[in-house]
Amino acid sequence: MSRSIIQIQHLTKVFPTSSGDLTALDDVSLDIQAGDIFGIIGLSGAGKSTLVRCMNLLERPTSGTILVDGRDLTTLSQRELRLARRDVTMIFQSFNLLMQRTCLQNVCFPMEIAGVSKARSRERAQALLARVGLADKADAYPIQLSGGQKQRVAIARALATDPKVLLCDEATSALDPTTTSSILSLLKELNQELGVTVVIITHQMSVIEEICSRVAILDGGVVAEQGDVQSIFSSPSTDAARRLVYPGGVRVEQVPPSSRAVRISFNGGTVYQPLIASLAIDCGVKVNILGADTRDISGHAFGTMLLSLPEDPNDAAKALSYIRSQPNITAEEVEYHA
Repeated sequence: MSRSIIQIQHLTKVFPTSSGDLTALDDVSLDIQAGDIFGIIGLSGAGKSTLVRCMNLLERPTSGTILVDGRDLTTLSQRELRLARRDVTMIFQSFNLLMQRTCLQNVCFPMEIAGVSKARSRERAQALLARVGLADKADAYPIQLSGGQKQRVAIARALATDPKVLLCDEATSALDPTTTSSILSLLKELNQELGVTVVIITHQMSVIEEICSRVAILDGGVVAEQGDVQSIFSSPSTDAARRLVYPGGVRVEQVPPSSRAVRISFNGGTVYQPLIASLAIDCGVKVNILGADTRDISGHAFGTMLLSLPEDPNDAAKALSYIRSQPNITAEEVEYHA
C-alpha cells in the first residue's frame, strides 16, 4: 500500500521587493507518494525552483506546512532540520561540485559533515561512484569531466546520506539530449532499485514524458493541474496544461471563419490507428487537417488534432458520428467567427 512521503499543504511564499510583495507560491498543495517519480513543470517564473527549495526548507515558506515522512519541517529546530535534510537531498542544473576536490572527495563531503568515519566514507563513496558508472573517475577533478559525468558525481553525492527523497532542480537542462536520456535512465534505475522517491523540477515536457508517473503543472505560483501523466496528456483541462503539453497549439482560430470543425483528443490508443484514412475508406468522407499536436508515448498516441468538417451537413454528421465511435478518442465540434 502506498504512503505519502511529502505532503505540502496550503503553501504560500511571498518575497518582499522594492515595488511591493511578490507572491511566488500561492496556496500550493501536493501529495507525493513514496517510491514515486513525480514531476513539477511550468514555464519560467512559475515558481518551480521556489517550491523545490521549500521542500527541504532551503527556502522557508511564508505560510503552510511541509511534511516529509510525517514530520512537519516548519516546526523543527535548526539542528533537527539539518538532520532531516539528509533524507531530502538535491541535485542542481549547475552540479554544485567542489572544484578543488576529487570526485571521491566530493561524494565523501556530506558524510564528513555527518560525522561518518573517513574509512567508511571512502568505502561508501567508491561504491556510489561505481553505482553511477564512474568507478574509474574517483581521483579525477570536476574540471576533467563532461557535463553528464559531473551530474553523475552530483547524484552519487546526493545519495551519500541514503536519502528517502531526491530533489532534481532542472538537473538535465544544461545537458544535450543523449546525456539527458542517460541521466534520466539512471534516476529511474535508482528509483526502482533503491526505492528512493524522485521529484523532478523541469520546464521540459519531454523529461516528464520519459520518466515521471505523476505530474503537477505550476502556473503563476498556483497548481493549475495535477494527476498521472497519461491523464494530463490525454485531456489537459486548463490553458496552462495545454500550453505545456501541446506547445504548438491547436487553436480554434485555425478554423476558417463561419465553417465547422472538430477538435479530436487522442487518449492513449495505438499510434497505428489510421483515423483519417479509415474515415475516408469506411465513410467516403474526406476531411482536412487544420492543425495537429500529437506524440507517441510508449506506442500510445496522445495529443489533439483539428479537422475541418465537410460543408454538406449529412457528410459532416457522418464524419462526427464515425470519429466519436472510435476507441480512445474524444471529439468536440468547434466553430470560429472572426
